[in-house]
Amino acid sequence: MTTELRRLRNYIDGEFRDAADGRTIEVVNPATGQAYATSPLSGQDDVDAAMAAAAAAFPAWRDTTPAERQKVLLKIADAFEERAEELIAAESENTGKPIELTRTEEVPPMVDQIRFFAGAARLLEGRSAGEYMEGMTSIVRREPVGVCAQVAPWNYPMMMAVWKFAPALAAGNTVVLKPSDTTPASTVLIAEIIGAIVPKGVFNVICGDRDTGRAMVEHKTPAMASITGSVRAGMQVAESASKDVKRVHLELGGKAPVVVFEDADIAKAVEDIAVAGYFNAGQDCTAATRVLVHESIHDDFVTALAKAASDTKTGQPDDADVLFGPLNNANQLKQVSGFIDRLPAHAKVEAGGHRVGEQGYFYAPTVVSGLKQDDEIIQNEVFGPVITVQSFTDEAQALEYANGVEYALASSVWTKDHARAMRMSKNLDFGCVWINTHIPLVAEMPHGGFKKSGYGKDLSAYGFEDYTRIKHVMTSIEG
Repeated sequence: MTTELRRLRNYIDGEFRDAADGRTIEVVNPATGQAYATSPLSGQDDVDAAMAAAAAAFPAWRDTTPAERQKVLLKIADAFEERAEELIAAESENTGKPIELTRTEEVPPMVDQIRFFAGAARLLEGRSAGEYMEGMTSIVRREPVGVCAQVAPWNYPMMMAVWKFAPALAAGNTVVLKPSDTTPASTVLIAEIIGAIVPKGVFNVICGDRDTGRAMVEHKTPAMASITGSVRAGMQVAESASKDVKRVHLELGGKAPVVVFEDADIAKAVEDIAVAGYFNAGQDCTAATRVLVHESIHDDFVTALAKAASDTKTGQPDDADVLFGPLNNANQLKQVSGFIDRLPAHAKVEAGGHRVGEQGYFYAPTVVSGLKQDDEIIQNEVFGPVITVQSFTDEAQALEYANGVEYALASSVWTKDHARAMRMSKNLDFGCVWINTHIPLVAEMPHGGFKKSGYGKDLSAYGFEDYTRIKHVMTSIEG
């Protein structure tokens, strides 16, 4: 007996549609490894239709007042709250995430972020008018950029959709958003929610694979392409967008150093780092996965972290006791397993290091010690529930190791020495530095990296400004 798969559809110009050529792909629940839906495999005709709808809707949406856009975003936030249980169910089926943690740790921040950008909509300010040349007054206008092509990842499908559409709509842009091919369900539901509130064409969702995303970025209509994804994907987007000089917003990979000095509160550091490393199965660009510990406390720290890993539970979404669910897909399970299988002889697996069960894509919380700076697992993003531990001798070596990777998104420092914390926060080459904590985010503060972690900011007024352009207007005041 076979179960009929649910049919997901694109949302274009105010209506749900199948792919123009009828192609679909199966969507798999990573907690079971079984398909539960089909999703459109959108092609060029679908991309053309979505872009045309967004372009047609742009002039009227651009010309709405900031107050009108604020009201719309506040309605969206209210609707997210009202339909929270539907969103949670869709996201859990998408990703296998624990239902209770999705309810408490994702939905409230998402709603808050939408409301933040609703407020930001009314702060589209330029510099004050002034006379910088005799007889001339200059004015700076801040305007929306136009149609935005946005590609969201599979690790936080709902939240990353919010990070993209909320500032774009608040600034007066129209949107064509593509979810990952493995996690389209919650984004299609978001389209249903938003579609009932905004004018048709303002918000569009097309589902598909990498070729769909490539067609969006290469399309002539969008003025901006925004992607959260891998470094490789970001480089491809930047290259494609360069052909017609599109604005690009990239939030790519991470390899966050977690620097623990000898005076840190070891028990608190271990507890917080385990949560920040294993939450969402470590599938987070800011995850606390690369720990650097002073040599004097290294052995005790590793023992305590291995115990914390062994006490951390993974399992099915309806189990309220689990910290994280499965890896997102079979390829990701293979990638994480491959890093452990290829460990050098000098490395030691202190905890975990294996798949959990045969159903779904679960992987045990893992700790690996004895590593060297040039080891593959230190230099490359694992994106799984794997925490590595290295030792350092002094502050200079800690900085050398911390900065000695190609990623530069997030980092943290654990010490009671205020001066040292300030020195480290100054010299760590990362877009975010936490002190005696790791991973909290707030809507008011920017999130984004340097180096191969990309450029542009999410959240905050800086993220809002990324979706605007600056125009200088000069007028003669002498008649």
